Amino acid sequence: AMADPSSFASPACCLTRHLHLRCRADFGARVLRGTAALTARAERETLRCLVLDTKDVQVFKVTVNGQDAQFAFGEKHSFKGTPLEITFPNELRRGQEAIVEISFESSPQSSALQWFTPEQTSGKKHPFLFSQCQAIHCRAIFPCQDTPAVKLTYYAEISVPKELVALMSANRDGEAPDPEDSAHKVYRFSQNVPIPCYLFALVIGALESRKIGPRTLVWAEKELVDKSAYEFSEAEAMLKTAEDLAGPYVWGQYDLLVLPPSFPYGGMENPCLTFVTPTLLAGDRSLSNVIAHEISHSWTGNLVTNKTWEHFWLNEGHTVYLERRIGGRLFGEQFRHFQALGGWRELQNTINTLGDKNPVTNLVINLDEVDPDVAYSSVPYEKGFALLFYLEQLLGGPDIFIGFLKAYVQTFAYKSIVTEDWKKFLYSYFKDKVDILDKVDWNSWFHTPGMPPVKPTYDTTLSNACIALSQRWIQAKESDLGSFSSADLKEMSSHQLIEFLALLLLEAPLPLSHVQRMQEVYNFNAINNSEIRFRWLRLCIRSKWEAAIPLALKMATDQGRMKFTRPLFRDLYGFDKSRDLAVKTFLEHRASMHPVTSMLVGKDLKQDQ
Repeated sequence: AMADPSSFASPACCLTRHLHLRCRADFGARVLRGTAALTARAERETLRCLVLDTKDVQVFKVTVNGQDAQFAFGEKHSFKGTPLEITFPNELRRGQEAIVEISFESSPQSSALQWFTPEQTSGKKHPFLFSQCQAIHCRAIFPCQDTPAVKLTYYAEISVPKELVALMSANRDGEAPDPEDSAHKVYRFSQNVPIPCYLFALVIGALESRKIGPRTLVWAEKELVDKSAYEFSEAEAMLKTAEDLAGPYVWGQYDLLVLPPSFPYGGMENPCLTFVTPTLLAGDRSLSNVIAHEISHSWTGNLVTNKTWEHFWLNEGHTVYLERRIGGRLFGEQFRHFQALGGWRELQNTINTLGDKNPVTNLVINLDEVDPDVAYSSVPYEKGFALLFYLEQLLGGPDIFIGFLKAYVQTFAYKSIVTEDWKKFLYSYFKDKVDILDKVDWNSWFHTPGMPPVKPTYDTTLSNACIALSQRWIQAKESDLGSFSSADLKEMSSHQLIEFLALLLLEAPLPLSHVQRMQEVYNFNAINNSEIRFRWLRLCIRSKWEAAIPLALKMATDQGRMKFTRPLFRDLYGFDKSRDLAVKTFLEHRASMHPVTSMLVGKDLKQDQ
């Protein structure tokens, strides 16, 4: 079988099928402690032991069907953690199940969790906790088979201080006073669709909700809840469109949770409860494609799952494809092509940064002794999308290709697959077009680094204005700077402003006089849309504008979305006038940063111990 290089578990021997989690959040000690009861099923003739993933987790006791069981930790690995080997008191026969109950406590330094003091929250009164398990951090909360090859259902009971709310990647199943602690209450959750461990999620804080659709609440701290309800009001229209494109939504509730600014991603597709960054709150719904993306994961990723992280493009390429199909339905086909072309440029930008010989720019990567967090980039998203967009054009257009996608989801729902499974299914679905498929350079698409072997065709109607204006700036001499005015932007949407700046970032840095003039006429410093501000500040730092240093440092530290924070810190580190300050600022903020962000920025700034 395909072994998962990122996990110590052996699902071929034994499968965990259900988890019953009971735990208490201790904000003083910054730990989760409790019991994880795993229902394990033997997958071979006789089974004497079970190996689970753990990372910085203490284990106090293990029982199997109520009997004490021996357990031992293996050797610690730098990022995979430490295997936990449990020996069964009696061997299991194939197909037999046992309940393995583990008493555990997470570490205050758990890479899956970020704990906040009240001062670090919007409300300033109560502490806050959130988890981020993708890709391999669930093992840093409790022992588990932390591989996407294994799916399980779960039931959880979480005890938290009674003034706080707990939410999980599951349907809410009520709350009650904690019989063991009158200052706490217990929230219950049930996830009846089998999920991989990376979709386990927990948040605890002073959260409020607003109903924005028949199956959707938005959750946030009081200060942001109304703004969030406005920003994400398209969620139900997007869900309906996604169901029309991909099939029925099987998860029941679709809630959204707005996290503190240090949340490291744009969004995380936790089932029943998408986590999102507050950097999406632009005030005009212009960044809602992230919501379409997370909604799309309810089919591609959460129902059909990559079997190992080497095949991450199966999750992300299909999800970007669906996200853009939703955008095309809601905002028109030209908009879909505009977003698709923006994705191609994002891929160019990533490959410029990583290098076109870098093996992490392959679509299917090798993760032997490679940390998935270090390998993470836009490549699986945008190279994956480009392949699907290219195939759509090759095989007869969007209406024909969506038939494939719907059948793919139906065929592999509730399973975990690899690229070869996908390709075999593509060939069987399009069996009348095998001659066309055989012309695809599969080896280059999957297994060679750099840009794809073919560029799809894009409608450039909405991109043309961005290209024209960026070319004017690139070609302008000092004497032409007077020809620019605020009228240049009059007809441009915020999406087009992002694209205009992205195009300039693909070129050699502009002269300092040009970016100074750009600020005079366009006043980009006054724009708070995070995607515009991020690209504008990168442009300024690359042109060595010293006045932008404090603004770029502020954006890099006021929020922690890695898409923004890492490139800003990298650019500041690359500018001699700001290098020392970038390192000093990072070291000052490091303790309050998300653990994964702090690790990766540390590597970028050569500060990793």
